[in-house]
Amino acid sequence: MSENEKHTQTGFDDDAPDLSAPDWSDKFASATVQRGRPKADVTKVSTTIRLDADIIAAFKAEGSGWQSRINDALRKVAGL
Repeated sequence: MSENEKHTQTGFDDDAPDLSAPDWSDKFASATVQRGRPKADVTKVSTTIRLDADIIAAFKAEGSGWQSRINDALRKVAGL
């Protein structure tokens, strides 16, 4: 056995099922593909807004979640 062949030998028993078998192929074909994060009921809109630096600094000083707190403050002012 050559040096390259030694590295390709895993030493594991081949007890994995044959995924190309018809019963597995049928299961894969009928499976629903779900990619990414689930969609939220209410999504937010990405926008750009220019705020004074001291406003941003004040919200950031309170810790993480500063963007959500700005959103809540705007919601309160808008009466929503």
